[in-house]
Amino acid sequence: MAIFEASEVTKQFANHLALDKVSISVPEQSIYGLLGPNGAGKTTLIRIINQITAPDSGKLFLNGQPLKPVDVALIGYLPEERGLYKKMKVGEQVLYFAQLKGVPKQEAMKRIKYWFKKLDIIDWWDKKVEELSKGMQQKAQFVATILHEPKLLIFDEPFSGFDPVNANMIKNEILFLRERGATVLFSTHNMSSVEELCDNITLIHRARVILEGKVDDIRSKWAGNEYEVAFQGKAEVDVNDHFKLLDKRSENGKTLIRVATATSIKSNEVLQSLMRSGNILAFNPALPSMNEIFIKVVQSRNETVDA
Repeated sequence: MAIFEASEVTKQFANHLALDKVSISVPEQSIYGLLGPNGAGKTTLIRIINQITAPDSGKLFLNGQPLKPVDVALIGYLPEERGLYKKMKVGEQVLYFAQLKGVPKQEAMKRIKYWFKKLDIIDWWDKKVEELSKGMQQKAQFVATILHEPKLLIFDEPFSGFDPVNANMIKNEILFLRERGATVLFSTHNMSSVEELCDNITLIHRARVILEGKVDDIRSKWAGNEYEVAFQGKAEVDVNDHFKLLDKRSENGKTLIRVATATSIKSNEVLQSLMRSGNILAFNPALPSMNEIFIKVVQSRNETVDA
């Protein structure tokens, strides 16, 4: 079941078409990646969902019902441009945001202390926002976003400005929130995060959807005729008509290779040929990364439009 759907959403700003009949369907309790180059239309769609701006045409649904202004209370939104009051104390500010979302003060205090301890910012309760590092500020706003326990969370570049340790911490918390029943829609340029977190993605380019689906299905579909093979111990691999050798290295007592074949060669033929070279421990299709797919799809579309 889809918790959120957008159907043929279009938005025009003066002479700029930001969204051109964009449709997405976000499954309940999933992590959904909204991808695209700068200026593709991602943030415009996110602002429309949060009803900061309205579409020129198209329909939006939350839990199967037309999206209404009051539904904003059911959404948690972390914008790319953070919005904390710099002169206000951190604890007071997050409490204020929680109460705006309808969380009673006593319950809000309980939740804030839980999350501040979990994210290691409890000691900053009485500090002003301007005294915090950018990463600490983002942690505080992350807490403010999730505190009213919305079923739909929308994060616009949630890992921006975080060091690797804190970025990993937030990734783990996003997974934790999904396990507790939340659905997460997030925009990012970090393709490794997409592979680690996302169940589904939509790629928007020049205001249009050009790629969508389950991450695993997309990677399999874009896989070339390449394979990664692990041999036990040392292995001398002879190149033949079945494949060409792209890479070879030794690691932890294994020989690891990557080979490419012609489209007419079946995997069983490659495997049979390689078995002469040694004891094979693993033989798998070499799936492209989401970053490689992102670049190929965008470049291909650019060439088509510019032709």
